[in-house]
Amino acid sequence: MTFMTIFNVYGEPVPKKRPRFTRTGRTYTPKETMTYEAEVARMAKSAMGSSEPLETPVAVYIYISMHVPASYSAKRRDACLRGFEKPIKKTGDIDNQIKTILDGMNGIVYKDDCQVVSIHATRKYDTVALVNVCVKEELE
Repeated sequence: MTFMTIFNVYGEPVPKKRPRFTRTGRTYTPKETMTYEAEVARMAKSAMGSSEPLETPVAVYIYISMHVPASYSAKRRDACLRGFEKPIKKTGDIDNQIKTILDGMNGIVYKDDCQVVSIHATRKYDTVALVNVCVKEELE
């Protein structure tokens, strides 16, 4: 039987930011990134229940829904919600958004994100900002 888990993370996704350095040379992850990874982890734990992290290869499907910017006109907003305009401006790179989500699932859904052998990600405008995540074992 193939294991699969699905969960939502509400709010705008936060792209993974570069590590920062203190004056003494110590490295740290920016607070915004850590907070979002913790929210992903919380939702993943809830979805996994008492299941142990997978040790098999996995496929990850990520569907990102983002708010239409408030500065857009009603006509442009309607175009966004109908799928005629895609979120490509000032939204953060989709690869960095994916990285934050994958890192948030480390040790909860799977042992390590090196187990991810397939990723499908889509980003669109919607009325509710959320990320829908599906993780499925890839046994074949």
